[in-house]
Amino acid sequence: MNKVSIIGYGRFGAMLHALLSKGFEVDVYDKKQINNSDVNEVSLKDALKNETIFIAVPIRDFESLIHEIKNDIQGNKTVIDVCSVKVFPKNVMTQNLSAEIDIIATHPLFGPDSLKDSGSVMTMESVRDSYGRFEFWKNYFDSQNITIEEISAEEHDMMAARSQGLTHFVGRVIDDFGTDQTRIDTEGYKALHKLVNQTCNDSWELFEDIQSYNPYTQKMVSELSESFKKINEILKK
Repeated sequence: MNKVSIIGYGRFGAMLHALLSKGFEVDVYDKKQINNSDVNEVSLKDALKNETIFIAVPIRDFESLIHEIKNDIQGNKTVIDVCSVKVFPKNVMTQNLSAEIDIIATHPLFGPDSLKDSGSVMTMESVRDSYGRFEFWKNYFDSQNITIEEISAEEHDMMAARSQGLTHFVGRVIDDFGTDQTRIDTEGYKALHKLVNQTCNDSWELFEDIQSYNPYTQKMVSELSESFKKINEILKK
């Protein structure tokens, strides 16, 4: 395997392109024109010809894309999604892609602002692996100093609602509240400012999708709201 495809070239797609280009020729398709001479831009039809196809479109566009390509993607292919939620895209792929298409569900727990030389983590689930490519990709990302956590989509979303969902939610709340820096900032306050910068540098659409497409985040938000009320009531007493 020396050539792979990426469908979607937003901020994360661009980072994924840089990551994959270390080991492969990479074809890229995006519905918008890509203004980067280092990218081999191809049609959607040509992007579907390679054995491994990474899908890096926004979560809200994922289902419509799968419906668009499901009749054109044929045989001996592996589709890998990189969505920040996992139950939703896994269900969309298993319900719409033919049984001859292998599926790997991944979530790189890093982005353009948080990818590190070491210590980055990616979750992976082998949903279908008729062609034995799961171990290949697991080893490739491991070779890029990315730690692989093999967990199911359901387990991922339950944990992510409490980690990723909470982080982004609190970051947006604090950003709305305001985090003006002062000359006497504590280390804790500096950490909050860093949290806001990291989470709010992602698009509002990603924030909405993380909250809306994870079936467990609404419960997290409700419990967080109750905790605010509980602590406030304790202080009043």
